[in-house]
This record gives sequence, C-alpha cells and structure tokens, in this order.
Amino acid sequence: MALHQDQLLHLQHCCLLSPRSSNVPTSSSVPDPAGAGRSYFSLLLQRLSIRSTFWPWEAVKVGPLTVSPMGLGTWAWGNKFLWGYEECMDAELQLAFNLAVQMGINLFDTADSYGTGRLNGRSEMLLGRFIREFPGSKKVCKNINIATKFAAYPWRLTPGQLVHACKASLRRLQLDQISIGQLHWSAANYAPFQEQALWNGLLKMHEEGLVKAIGVSNYGPKQLLRIHQYLEGRGVPLSSAQAQFSLLSGGTEQMELKSVCDDLGVKLIAYSPLGLGMLTGKYSPTNIPSGPRGLLFSQILPGLEPLLNSLNTIAQGRGKTIAQVAINWCICQGTIPIPGVKNLHQAEENLGALGWRLSSGERIELESSAAKVPRKMIQNIFQTK
Repeated sequence: MALHQDQLLHLQHCCLLSPRSSNVPTSSSVPDPAGAGRSYFSLLLQRLSIRSTFWPWEAVKVGPLTVSPMGLGTWAWGNKFLWGYEECMDAELQLAFNLAVQMGINLFDTADSYGTGRLNGRSEMLLGRFIREFPGSKKVCKNINIATKFAAYPWRLTPGQLVHACKASLRRLQLDQISIGQLHWSAANYAPFQEQALWNGLLKMHEEGLVKAIGVSNYGPKQLLRIHQYLEGRGVPLSSAQAQFSLLSGGTEQMELKSVCDDLGVKLIAYSPLGLGMLTGKYSPTNIPSGPRGLLFSQILPGLEPLLNSLNTIAQGRGKTIAQVAINWCICQGTIPIPGVKNLHQAEENLGALGWRLSSGERIELESSAAKVPRKMIQNIFQTK
C-alpha cells in the first residue's frame, strides 16, 4: 500500500526537502508502514535527529517499569462519537506509532472500553497489530509498555470477571503480559459494595502474572489511600494513578492528588494534558470543534485568552508550539503526560515537548494565568474524592 499524497507532502516538509529533490520518495517508492518501511522513517528521523527527545537519565520509574517521560494516549483510536475515528485512519495511526517508538516513546495507554459500538476494543487491537508490524528492531518492541484499563462495569461483580476482562485484553493485544493493568474508574460513588471485588481482581491478575504492575484511574486522594493500603496489606504495590491533569483542570484538587501520589510512591499519569485540545491554540470562541466537544469548548474558551497568551509568549520565545509548552508543564510537575495522537503531525508535535524544561519563572507565569481562567475543565463523572 502506498502512502497518500498528503503524507508524502508531510514527509517532504519533515525532511526539509524541496518537491524537486531527487531524494523525495514517490508514492511508489515509499513502502507500506506495515512492511519494510525503513526508508520512510530514516528520512523522517533525519530531521528529528537534530532535536532532543529525552536523555536516558530522564526515563521514569513506574513500579518495576522504566518508561519514557511522556507516553501516548489512544482514546481516539476507534472512537467515532467524540473523535471522529474512521478505519481509513489506521495507516496514519501506524505511522504515528512507529515514529513515536523510533524516537524512544515506550508507554502507550489504552482501555478495554476504547472504541464505540462495533469498534469496542479497537484501540487495543490496533496497538497489538502495530507492535507486531513495527519495522524496526524487535528488541525495541520488547521494551514497549502497554498500560490498559479495565472498566468497572456493573456486571463485573467478582474478581474472576475482572481477570476474564484482562485475558480478553491480552487476546486483542496479542501479548502474554500487560505492563500496567489499571482499574478504569472506582465504583465507590455508585456501587461501593463492588469496589473490593475489583481490587481483588487486580490482585488476582497480578498473582497470575497477567500484569507486571497495578494502577488505577480517576481515583481521588481519599480513595487512592484506601486502595494503596488494601494492596500493600497483601504485599502488592500500587504503581500508578491516572487522572485528568493539566493547566486547565483545576489547581488545588489536582495538586492534592499529586502530593498524595508522591507520599505513597505512586506515579501520576496525566491524561488530557491538552484539555481535549483547548490548550493547543488551534481553537477560539469563534472556531470550535463540531460534535460533543463543541458545547464544552464554547463554555471555556471565552475565558481562556490570558492562559493562551502566556502559553503563546513562552512558546514563541522557545521556538516551541503552545501544545508543547502545555505538555512540558505537566512533565515539570513530575507527572507522565499521555497526550492523544490521531495523526503523524500530532505525534511529531508531541515529541517536541521532550528534551527541555520550562524555567521556574515560566511555570509560575503559566500557573498564575491558569488561576485567572473563570471556568475549568469538568471533572470525569467517575472521579472519586
């Protein structure tokens, strides 16, 4: 399968080649990313090699794992309702995945509920396929860490049912072991009787060697303390906690969670570090996305100008993009951001958030501007106290 013309034009731009250059690949000379694919990536990496991604000592420990300081999220992969996914996007998603791995990203976040309707589980299936078809070193593939989340559906009432869900994810991923098995949300808000069974399910999948580490998502400080104590009492550490974390998602609440994570030795993974796209500079009150995000954007964007101006000033001064500055702020807070990626351009832009750090003055400026935003991101409905 040949690359589409827009991908070839992007390649010309990435490699700083003129359209007339004899070195520019044609649609017939660039191979399928699922096949050899090396010439495409070697050319793209020529350009990226002049940028830093991250130094070896910037790798991060998450329980027994060593991961890149930024991961990538795959919520959009298979989600037609919110993100407009179409199956024709898979080829470019694969290019984005390959580029990220080539540049050292080894943490990819997914979930068994990602994918709408008949595409449920699509994100896991694509990740598994992309790992198998990766055109680079197999040693690199073995270093990829998949963190997947298991939904706390009302019918998952026993530990065995959560273990069954884990095995189903392993089949979709075509892996023998998941790096981080995470509970997608807590049942404490609506079915507290279910919570202990879910925790025991995490313990059982760890005991059976199905996961290397255990994590949670959408747990607030109090519930995080409870599950940490429960797991610790049974000799299993809680390695990670995922939460919405960005300049736009609120101050005191997210910093309290970060403080608790630090005290417990739990690594905080920051999802939606770009506020669903509001912190990219792409949108304005007169230019909002269609679909469900539009309503939220119309409520928040009118008051976002001070923060976007600060982001833009710092971005211009550093030769970065607004999105790269927003992601780097999350890294500077000691979290592992997992921005989503839907195409090659987004993957390349995300990589530009690595290899440098905002100064303390820049962070203070951003946080001061964020405090002036009248409306913050809404919290996940499953977020606990």
